[in-house]
Amino acid sequence: MLKKVTIHKGMRGLLFKQGNYEKMLQPGTYRLSPFTESHILVVDTALPFEVDGKDLQLFMHDDMLRQELEVVQVMDHEYVLHYEDGRFSGLLRPGTYAFWNVLKKHSFIHVDIRNPELPAAIDPVIIPKLTGWYHVLEVADHEAGVLYYNHVMQRELAPGKYYFWRGPAAVTVQKIDLRQQQLDMTGQEMMTEDKVTLRLNFVCQYRVTEPLRVLGIKSFEDQIYIQLQLILREYIGSLKLDDLLRMKQEIADFVLTRLQEKEQEYGVRFVSAGVKDIILPGDIRDILNTVLLAEKKAQANLITRREETASTRSLLNTAKLMDENETLYRLKELEFLEKICDRIGSISLTGGSSLLEQLNFLLGASRADGTNPKA
Repeated sequence: MLKKVTIHKGMRGLLFKQGNYEKMLQPGTYRLSPFTESHILVVDTALPFEVDGKDLQLFMHDDMLRQELEVVQVMDHEYVLHYEDGRFSGLLRPGTYAFWNVLKKHSFIHVDIRNPELPAAIDPVIIPKLTGWYHVLEVADHEAGVLYYNHVMQRELAPGKYYFWRGPAAVTVQKIDLRQQQLDMTGQEMMTEDKVTLRLNFVCQYRVTEPLRVLGIKSFEDQIYIQLQLILREYIGSLKLDDLLRMKQEIADFVLTRLQEKEQEYGVRFVSAGVKDIILPGDIRDILNTVLLAEKKAQANLITRREETASTRSLLNTAKLMDENETLYRLKELEFLEKICDRIGSISLTGGSSLLEQLNFLLGASRADGTNPKA
């Protein structure tokens, strides 16, 4: 009795004789003699072409089968993105794959993972479907990144998010902060021209403008610190202490100008600089305080003498006017009498004349005696 095999639409048959592949069978009904060592393997064309225990190359001599297969080879340095009818299906690792082109149209994108960055041809929509096959590196808005493959510098990265394949190349990004930064020099001992040792607190602000140049300088901040130290020593060593205290702002201007001459060398822009504190030794500070106190006392004495001179000059001018003007002289007498009366608690009268007559007599008698009432 013949063995009946039916192959439906969307299916294909693979005919084997004595264990060897013979040919592909289209949909239909087939009968095999039970006396032959033949059998038919029915496969679904919606699934990848794969026969357990058989290498794909055993089937490639069949031209009819090859016309209905899409065969893709993935090399050791590749990943392949597989699309079915334009929709992402999966990622293929190194190996050989075959897909039926009967029901679906297959397309492939080959990517070389020796170049780790995901190519622009990959739609960002499918990136979440590739989880496990890539890693993400981010550069913030205030940063610049420098990309390295296996510790070899590649290029500078602008702020953003970057995707890289997990593969043979080790990918790292070194980040440089582009925000304004501050360098503090605290308690730096320096000597003036007149051999006074003092301590200086200085500060400067800068921004990185050339990240690649900054990365090319070992111990970048230490080198800027030393440069700042040398400039300050040069300037302060040329000044005496009194000049230094008087020219505090000029120190900052000089240092900033000299630092700006080094901007291209360091790949930065120096924004500002300034002296925070000048700390003097205790004995020098005591001497300066003594000098300052003496100066203030001298200024106070000078002001006192100036006021006394002005007061004496005013009295002299008043006396001259009184000598020249009788009416003014009488008004001044009345003013003094008013002040006297304000200070007297009681007044005793003798004789029969009134108070005004006795006061007039007193003033008149004084003038007749030649005495000066002003005295």
